[in-house]
Formats: sequence, C-alpha cells, structure tokens
Amino acid sequence: MPTTRLVIIGGGPAGNTCATVAATLGAEVTLVEREIVGGAAHLWDCIPSKALIATGGELSELRRAPEMGLRAEGALDVQALKLRISSIQEQLHASLTELLNSQGVRLLSGTARFKDEHTVVVETEAPSGGGLEELEADFIVIATGSRPRVPGFAKVDGERILTTRDCYPPPEIPQHAIVIGSGVTGVEFTHMFDSLGSKVTLLVSRQQVLPIKDAEVASVLEEAFLERGVALLKGARASAIERDGDIVRVHCEDGRVIEGSHAILAVGSVPSTEGLGLSEIGVELDDAGYVVVNHNCVSSQKHVYAIGDVSGKLPLSSVAAMQGRKIAEHLMGMHNRPHRNLDYDKAASAVFTEPEIADVGLAEAEAFASGRKIRVTKVPFTANAKALIKGDPRGFVKIVSDPATGVVLGGSIVGGNAAELIGVIALAVTAGLTVTDIVDSLLVHPTLSESLAAAAS
Repeated sequence: MPTTRLVIIGGGPAGNTCATVAATLGAEVTLVEREIVGGAAHLWDCIPSKALIATGGELSELRRAPEMGLRAEGALDVQALKLRISSIQEQLHASLTELLNSQGVRLLSGTARFKDEHTVVVETEAPSGGGLEELEADFIVIATGSRPRVPGFAKVDGERILTTRDCYPPPEIPQHAIVIGSGVTGVEFTHMFDSLGSKVTLLVSRQQVLPIKDAEVASVLEEAFLERGVALLKGARASAIERDGDIVRVHCEDGRVIEGSHAILAVGSVPSTEGLGLSEIGVELDDAGYVVVNHNCVSSQKHVYAIGDVSGKLPLSSVAAMQGRKIAEHLMGMHNRPHRNLDYDKAASAVFTEPEIADVGLAEAEAFASGRKIRVTKVPFTANAKALIKGDPRGFVKIVSDPATGVVLGGSIVGGNAAELIGVIALAVTAGLTVTDIVDSLLVHPTLSESLAAAAS
C-alpha cells in the first residue's frame, strides 16, 4: 500500500497535533508554517496572556499576604517580565519543533497557496532556502488559525490603540486601559491590566460581562471587578476611537466618551483564509470567511480538511488539538469502523480571571430555555476548608444533571483553580457518568475538589 502524503498548512495546536499523529500512523507529512511553529495565536496570544495573568496573580497574592499572616511587598519588573514571556515562547517553540522532527515531519517555512485540491505551491523562506516549491499530496489540511478583529472605526497604531496581540507585553503598562469587549478575552485583559496596576474601564455592550456564560457566574466576576476598582460601563458600545498625544478617547453610540491612556480591542477574531486560493479550487466559505466543514472537518473538497479556528467551530486550543488528532485518524482510514466524533457541546472552557471561571456541557439557562427538565445543585466555596485556608472562598460549584438518571449533563465553576477542577465534570459529561459516581469518589481532604462531590450530592 502506498504511503499517504499529507500537507498541513499552519503549525498551531491543530496543525502540529495533526502532523504528529498522522506521522505516527505512517503518513508522509509536510508542515508549512509562515510564522512560528506552535501557532501565532497560541504562542503570541494565549501563552503570553496567561503568563502575564500569572504574574498579576502573584501580585494579587502578595496584596492578600496580610490576611495570611505575612508581611510582603512586590514590585513589577517589566523587563524581567518580557524576558520571562520570551523564554516561555522559545521553550515551547523548541520543544514542538523537536517533537515534529523526531516524528519525521518535514517542516517548511513559507507561505502556501492552493494550485488544486491535491497541490499547494509554497513560497519558501529561510531556513527552507527561499524560492517556490510545489507539493503534491493525497490530503491537504488547512490549519491557518485566526487573528484579532479590528472594527472599521478603529485605527490600530501599536502604541496607544492596541489589538490584544500588541499586548504581550504592551509597549508600557497602561496608566488607564480602556478595554473594548467583555467576552472571554476582554475580561481576561481587564483582570490582567488591573492586576499589573493599571486603572481599567471595561466597556460592556450588553448588561453583563461574559454574555454567553451563566448569569450567576458572571455576577461573581462583576462583583470581584467592582471591588478591585474596575469601572464597568454597561450598555456601552464603542463607535469611534481617537488619539490626542498620550490621551485616547473612546466614543460610544449613546454619546458617552471615555478617556484613558490606552485602548485595547478585544472584539473577537477573523479567520486567516485570505491568500490561500480556496475559492479557486471550490472550497466553500461561510459569510464570515470560515471554511465550511462536516463532522469530520472535511471541506466541500473531499481531499481538503480544515481544523482549528479556521473551521468556525469553538476557538479553543484544546478543541483545535482534538480536531487535529481526530482528522489525522480519519484521513488515515481509522474511522471506517464506528467511532466517537468530536462533540463540541462537551468541550470544557475556562476564563483565566480572578476568580477563575470554567464550564462544560449543558448550561442551566440553556436547559430552561429549551424546556428540558434538569436537576441543579450548587455549593459555595465558603463551605470548603481548603478555600478558607487559602483565604479565597469566592464562588461556587454548580452541577447540572438529569433528574431521572442522575447522568451529569454539565457544570459551572467560579473560584480558585476552576480551570483545573472542571476536568472532573468534563470527564463525567463525556463518559456519561452520574452524580453518584462523583459522590462515591474518595477525594483528598482538604482540597477544593471536595466541593465537586458536595455539589453532586
């Protein structure tokens, strides 16, 4: 049997996972990346932002030191912070490159464009030599990711008017950051800059932050922001931004004008599909520019797949990596027998604020809106010994289950280490476990995880 030839365009979590799995299964893999192996969105967005948030979290811990019986002081060293972020990026890039090389994946630095559904032409760059190279393949995978969306009213200058990608770290720590957008990215940046010492104003276009999240969860975060001095402007939809020297003014549709030192655009992302020649080969795109795919991430051309952000599914690194693994198995013929497709409704997600937020599966409001009968149980962290020991008992664990069978349908957590704790509920949702399965688990005491069993009771 001839070797399957695979070309992957894009080396982010989706592309590099697909490459390693497919190579392990025996494919001849070429991975084309024009910027950085590991993914621009991953290594220039996700990881640096979480590193900045981690630094801010340590500063917050120092501010709470007196409550823990300590006297401690901390000052931000911006230069050391920049070096730390660069070091993390370099280590991840190096380890991913080493892994791909060890699996026999050919790495090609350059920009790819389709010639037909089996061929791409790559304009190569150093260290790949430079020039044009034509690659023929049995399958081609598009994993080109996304980039921050810039609304028409904004002129980004990289100094005072910034996209989120300009903030790793920002040119300077803002004296007063105006964050436009109150979704996941917007609230994370609000938390980050506030923790690093900035005054922050968050423009909330609707009536709650995180509009697609559980209202109870959002209210805990809003309360935490207000206690920290963050200004929440609800019903404030930005319509214009102007810069006057070191001053930035954001105009809202209702006439309000907010003045600060920096404006941060956190208003979503757009797929990176331009320049690939997709329309020329008949790959269908939706109105927003995402590749239209089926449940196996196959595009309208059966030999062309699309994974990660460009597929228009959940824009999460974890989902991108899982897509990469699943479709590598699919194109290598492993799914001719029954298998479990990726269920996006069961993907866990997290918001790295303080307190952290995480959820998975069916949401309470969604269930009530559809008329579905559910059982909802909730336990506050004020009843958890470890939360009290850590001095941070904010938030709760909420579990949604089927009242007839006890099967866990979903859950939300707001509080310390929520992103880690949600894994238990995610496993229960994916595996069809019941609340009794969680209750009967013998968990360590004292730990925050005990609240999972308490909420399942």
